Amino acid sequence: MQLNEIWFVIVAFLFVGYFVLDGFDFGVGMSLPFLSKDDTDRRVIINTIGPVWDLNETWVIVAGAALFAAYPEWYASLFSGFYLALFLLLISLIARGVAFEYRGKGESLRWRRTFDWMITVGSALPALLWGVAFANIVQGVPLDQDHIFRGYDIPLVGNLLVLLNPYGLLGGLVTLTLFFTHGLIFLTLKTEGELKQRARALATKVGTLATLFAAAFLIWTLIAHPTLPGLVLSAVAAVSLITALALNLVGREGLAFSSMVLTIVTAVSSLFVALFPNVLPSTINDAYSLTIENASSSQYTLGVMTWVAVVMIPLVLAYQSWTYWVFRKRIRRESIPAHAH
Repeated sequence: MQLNEIWFVIVAFLFVGYFVLDGFDFGVGMSLPFLSKDDTDRRVIINTIGPVWDLNETWVIVAGAALFAAYPEWYASLFSGFYLALFLLLISLIARGVAFEYRGKGESLRWRRTFDWMITVGSALPALLWGVAFANIVQGVPLDQDHIFRGYDIPLVGNLLVLLNPYGLLGGLVTLTLFFTHGLIFLTLKTEGELKQRARALATKVGTLATLFAAAFLIWTLIAHPTLPGLVLSAVAAVSLITALALNLVGREGLAFSSMVLTIVTAVSSLFVALFPNVLPSTINDAYSLTIENASSSQYTLGVMTWVAVVMIPLVLAYQSWTYWVFRKRIRRESIPAHAH
């Protein structure tokens, strides 16, 4: 396997890890207005991800840095053509982070409710936009011979409208509902009592929608990009999603969460399999597409990066595993101080 192929796998691994980890963060954030009956419920929900959300979010920073270093042409075309969508996504992530940190700094109900909605919207919008973005990466965008995104005549807005096509929107609905389900099952794993039961019931409803959207999206993807590995990964994703919902119904939340992790890993991996060997296909002319060959850095750069990755990735995985072990206990209403905001 050549170095540019290895780095395609590493970039895929980093994005898969990001969607698994920040995916349930998004789901927990989206659940606030649906599950909480009072401020204590909201504090319990937020505290389930309080110690880990920022660590989860760093995966996208590392993934973006790896993309920039390994595939500078891909990075440049992607971030210029998807500028407005990625800008909205970034603003949402910033608003969500600010809300986590500042929600407890004020005492008024209006203060807390404002930041609660920032968490909810700041979780839902990225969950939708990531799906739109990756669906369009797989489907292809109007790249010209200079690898420049040719949207409508309206700057930025025109590019965003190009991305909001039926396939892209369906991909967005898949990630939105899938991450929501992922977060709800995570809440059943981290909470107790009525809140846990409400999360379990809602996970079944949202998970049913996610199953329908995911089935349609995966079938559409396989028709457009038929490959045996893609078919196998899609089948595993479908089975593991249904298994997760069944396990959730019978109260096996640990196994249900593990099954949801497998669902996201295989579903996102199937998109990278469908994309390979392209990294950004052109809908204008196949010859204008970016591939792992014409978009990658030099062999020397990739070689140095590979040694860094060999050392750093195991350390990151070990540290993150330790963090989750330290904060593994369930969050109870009784553990929230009466004066907490």
